[in-house]
Amino acid sequence: MVKFLQHWRAHQIPISKLFSFTSLIFSKLSTSAVAAADIFYESSATAKATASATTSFPNAVISMPRDDTSEILHGLRTYGPQQFLCGSYFRSSLLPTLNSDQVDRIIYSLRVENSELALIFFNYLRNECGYRHSSICRFLVSHILAGRKHLKELQLVLKQMIQEQGFNSAPVLCELLSDHFRGWDSNNLVWDMLAFCYSRSKMVYDALFVLSKMKDMNFQPSIWTCNSLLHNLRHTDNMWGVYDEIKASGIPQNEYTNSILIDGMCKQSMFREAVEFLQDIEGAMNRAGIVSFNSLMSGFCKMGFIDVAKSFFCMMLKYGFLPDRYSYNILIHGLCVAGSMEEALEFANDMEKHGVEPDTVTYNILVKGFHLLGFMNGAQLVIEKMISQGLHPDLVTYTILICGYCRTGNFEEGIRLQEEMLSRGLQPSIISFSVLLSSICKAGQLDKAMMLLDAMEPMRLKPDLIVYSILIHGFCRLGALQDAIQLCKEMCSKRIIPNSFSHRSILLGLCGKGMITEARMYFDTLTVGDLSSDVVLYNIMINGYVKLGRIRDAIKLYKQLLEKGLSPTIVTFNSLIYAFCKIRKLAEARMWFKTIRIHGMLPNVVTYTTMMDAYCRVGNIQAMSDLFHEMEAKDIKPTHFTYTILIKGLCEEKRCQESIGALLHQRLEEMYAAGLLPDQVTYNTIIQYYLRTRDLSRAFHFFDLMLQHRLQPTPVTFNILINGLCVYGDLKKADELMNSLLCQNSRLTKVAYSTLVKAHCVKRDVHGAILLFHQMLQKGFEVSIKDFSAVINRLCKRCLITEAKIFLCIMLSRDIFPDRKLREVFFNALLDGTL
Repeated sequence: MVKFLQHWRAHQIPISKLFSFTSLIFSKLSTSAVAAADIFYESSATAKATASATTSFPNAVISMPRDDTSEILHGLRTYGPQQFLCGSYFRSSLLPTLNSDQVDRIIYSLRVENSELALIFFNYLRNECGYRHSSICRFLVSHILAGRKHLKELQLVLKQMIQEQGFNSAPVLCELLSDHFRGWDSNNLVWDMLAFCYSRSKMVYDALFVLSKMKDMNFQPSIWTCNSLLHNLRHTDNMWGVYDEIKASGIPQNEYTNSILIDGMCKQSMFREAVEFLQDIEGAMNRAGIVSFNSLMSGFCKMGFIDVAKSFFCMMLKYGFLPDRYSYNILIHGLCVAGSMEEALEFANDMEKHGVEPDTVTYNILVKGFHLLGFMNGAQLVIEKMISQGLHPDLVTYTILICGYCRTGNFEEGIRLQEEMLSRGLQPSIISFSVLLSSICKAGQLDKAMMLLDAMEPMRLKPDLIVYSILIHGFCRLGALQDAIQLCKEMCSKRIIPNSFSHRSILLGLCGKGMITEARMYFDTLTVGDLSSDVVLYNIMINGYVKLGRIRDAIKLYKQLLEKGLSPTIVTFNSLIYAFCKIRKLAEARMWFKTIRIHGMLPNVVTYTTMMDAYCRVGNIQAMSDLFHEMEAKDIKPTHFTYTILIKGLCEEKRCQESIGALLHQRLEEMYAAGLLPDQVTYNTIIQYYLRTRDLSRAFHFFDLMLQHRLQPTPVTFNILINGLCVYGDLKKADELMNSLLCQNSRLTKVAYSTLVKAHCVKRDVHGAILLFHQMLQKGFEVSIKDFSAVINRLCKRCLITEAKIFLCIMLSRDIFPDRKLREVFFNALLDGTL
């Protein structure tokens, strides 16, 4: 194609013979005009033009052009593009056989004689016929547009070309441009726009290649091209190379150049250099520009240096710059992220006082600030002010609100907001749906989650990988494994490939329900495919075996992991250590503890806590303490579980009460100093210790501390207190505590009732025992032969046979019959002559 360029140049048609067109937009042809063109081209070589009300064709006989290229040129010149291109002759006879070589010839021929006609023909083929022009043709048109200074159209043509060519296409295009268009008018502008389009399309290395070629030809790029390239490279050191080239070539810089450099330095955490650069540019701070200050403030805010950002805000005012809306939004956002909502609101008010109206972005920032703090009431007040200012919440506003309410567990309000959003004509995003689904699944409302999923399709929202993963995890967590597997199949049917997170959730759910056979089958299916190297799946399966006590299977799977060349993680070893600690084989557990280091890892806090708990359970308090000191020496931070085990170990030690009491207080102080809060298990352990030592006052002191720290006592706490009072204290106080708890509607278990019933039997208070037993039955607790046997045994041992018969009747009335042991109790009582 290119070899014809010189030939075309010698056969250009004089401009005086061309028609002029004033627009690139085609107007609709009249029916008579189209018909006239059709008749002309469908007639023989001697056909005459057909007259009409709007068009008059020449009556002379037209000689047929020699080829398609000449014929199209002749038709365009003689009858104009509107009539010729819309005629059936062109569309049915010429267009189907038109090739790129012919199009290039036509555009080249029209380039000088009638450039507007060339553009019309080019755009018609591209827009109306879907024709894909060659690179030569596009460069031809680019030079026409550059000569006319039609920069937007020029950018569109070149951008479309490089997007079709893709990455690393610059060498080919530069060769075409250099070899066949050198010396053409506006050639410099075409080169510059090519580099600019590459840069804007994020093809940085292609843009750099074009610039290097321009340098070889002594073409100077524009500052806009350089700025675009600087912007793309601002995260890297390469930014400075481009900047040095700008200075060396003498390209006039503008304020955006400096702002991009400052922004780049901030993004590279070069804050001191950014400030020094701002002070040095053009010799004075007041020449910097508001954009530069905004870049600095944004950089410091992102790093959390709000006070420094505020100082630059004041400096702007000092040098006569009026902060714009973006300046205020930067600071307000920084303050909101830092949790300084009061100051953020003050800046928002200051904004209005200085005539800068807050926009939707400003209010969204404030709403998000309250959301981050969990103060949704404050967010609602911001929305009310926003509406009072004539602004309306947008998609971002609603998404923030939905996220905020869902974060606090109020998914009902999230659903209401989504319905409100829909009523206002706003399309919910996949993000808001994902957040809602996550919150609903956490609340266990799986039916509502599925309803929400079904509502996505009518809104033209396609559930993605994240949506399905949330649902699968939610179903697995609640034990609805069949539904989770069905969702997984639905994903696959929609060509959404489940990720490892979804598969892990299902496997974890199967193991959690004890369905170990099904879990192993699922595991085997996964590990023969793409997830064969996912060590997390192995960890889940090993842990599933451990929880069921199948240690041999766990170790066998561990060996398979090694045989596949996979590296076990600390989680793998923690599961195996727990397995041996659970069955009190501490020597084997210690061996696995040492194996961790062989694999180049270090035990973590879970490892140490597991071992400490095992030593505590077997009464080896010294070994437990040694492990704790080893943790401290290795700077491994203990958790509140670790401290609870330490406290439990102290309570098992056979020291004097005062010594243990002092150590308990010391451990509690250490917990608070480390920012760890004792939980119910911690307090239950201490309370039980003091009840066992008959120190009731200290036991109830720690119970009061528990309440002061807003810890809700568990049923276990109440059981410990009631049992302690019954065994070591006063039954009357136990009854008083029970009555107090009943009045407070405290959550009690059957253990609390049965403990008191047995205690009343021991004290021969049969009436109280019967009363409590009836209360237990009225609360709906399930009672068994074991519960009745415990009471009847105690009554028979104290020769309260008549009372024992009362409980026997209650038992029979509930269709519970005496077992062999209970019959022996009555039989022995008969032998002793007590019946």
